Amino acid sequence: MTGRIIGITGPTVTVNLTDIKLYDRLKVGHGGLQGEVVRLADDHAVVQVYEETKGLGVGEPAQPLGVPLSVRLGPGLMGQVYDGLQRPLPLMGEKFGPFIRPGCELESLPADSIWIFTPLKKAGDTIEAGCALGFVRENSFEHCIFAQAGGVISAIAQGEITLQTPVASLEDGTQLYPAHDWPIRTPRPFRRKLPPASPLITGQRVIDFFFPLSLGGTAIIPGGFGTGKTILEQAIAKHAAVDVIVYVGCGERGNEMAEMLEEFSSLNDPWSKRPLAERTIMVANTSNMSVAAREASIYTAVTMAEYYRDMGCHVLLLADSISRWAEALREVSSALEEMPGEEGYPTYLASRLSGYFSRAGVVETLDGKTGSLSMILSVSPPGGDFTEPTTQACLRASGAFYMLDTSLAHRRHFPAINWVQSYSLYAEEVSKHFTESVSEKWEELKKKGMALLQKEEKLREVSEIVGAEGLQDEDHLLLHTAGEIRNRFLCQNSFTEDAFSTPEQTALLIELIVRQYEEGSARLAKGEDLSAILKEMK
Repeated sequence: MTGRIIGITGPTVTVNLTDIKLYDRLKVGHGGLQGEVVRLADDHAVVQVYEETKGLGVGEPAQPLGVPLSVRLGPGLMGQVYDGLQRPLPLMGEKFGPFIRPGCELESLPADSIWIFTPLKKAGDTIEAGCALGFVRENSFEHCIFAQAGGVISAIAQGEITLQTPVASLEDGTQLYPAHDWPIRTPRPFRRKLPPASPLITGQRVIDFFFPLSLGGTAIIPGGFGTGKTILEQAIAKHAAVDVIVYVGCGERGNEMAEMLEEFSSLNDPWSKRPLAERTIMVANTSNMSVAAREASIYTAVTMAEYYRDMGCHVLLLADSISRWAEALREVSSALEEMPGEEGYPTYLASRLSGYFSRAGVVETLDGKTGSLSMILSVSPPGGDFTEPTTQACLRASGAFYMLDTSLAHRRHFPAINWVQSYSLYAEEVSKHFTESVSEKWEELKKKGMALLQKEEKLREVSEIVGAEGLQDEDHLLLHTAGEIRNRFLCQNSFTEDAFSTPEQTALLIELIVRQYEEGSARLAKGEDLSAILKEMK
């Protein structure tokens, strides 16, 4: 059944089709532009087009495909760079040039690549949907091949396969293939969710020590322009102690994405010493691409992340930035003439974000393994206003809040995480792990370090009133120590060896600073000169 276009409003198109379902994919126009149904009525449907609609005309054909927008999941995802519709950008560049042409479509995975399949099941075994049939070697780890249906195996492959080769056959005639499609707006199933308990090591001392994130946790990084959101996320992506990184550039500037892609292609993973690209998937949906595709890009990324979580991997999803996604959602909602909420955002903004955050977590997979999906999302509030709807909606759904402070960024203090306003709801559980495996003084040092920073804030207020001369020697010693914590401990240059700090290095450094302060306080109490003490502390 083919319909016709009867109306066009920006990225939304009205077609005279009725026998279709919500979120079904269509191809519209003579160019075959991709879109999905976002509204149904008695005699027409409204389609959200994922490509530029310039040049599209009323009366052109609209062809429903009968399936929702989905991603292709299987071997070959690692190291790829996709757009928001999972089209491989490097391959598109080779075939069509540097600009994406409307309606162009390529296979998401290399169909002819040869993989060596090792079966874990045998003929006669009874399987369920979601269990691992076997695995292929993808770069440095084992890529599980999942069964898309249950039954009794009649035959199973071994050795060389391609994505077009069935890996197993069931007695009812069902063929099981190495790759399958999954709707991006449908969370992948699991047996049960587990409570987060283990830390996600980022290598950033201010995060790992003061505001730790757990595996399966969610965090947001809100900050104004120039506060270092992108650099912080890229530093975490380079060094995080996880198996797989999925990075989505949602509405970011093209030059930033190009710089990141070039850098990641030449970096080595600090954990495995292999190329970093081998454990990274990138979704690049820059600001010059369609807003509708931008809205879909974060769902494309999280579905691929869930796929690797189902293999028992620890996966980290980084999105930069979720504000650009919210703005795209607002544009699409406006084109649909929906009732606007606060600041023009749709009234369902908070529920959409909550649903997205809920796809993170530690889970027991259908195959009985334990995997995790963690999220770190940057937020770009207009004018640095943290009371705007997107930031507030993310605050209610996330477990950690890393506030980037403009004043710290102006002082060249990076990462510019404000240690007074930031927090983590995972700190209590995760600190037990650090206390047992890194240092029994971890929690004690954390309390002492934060107490010194808080006392420094109060002393600075006093100093502004009475002047530095009015402070006692003990106060000067405290201010010096707090400055050491800020400059030596909390600051990290993302372009030097100090960009990554292990928990053991973190504990040793803060313990040294605190011990010097306590020894200096004891010497002051004995009447020793402050200048001599400070000289020895440098």
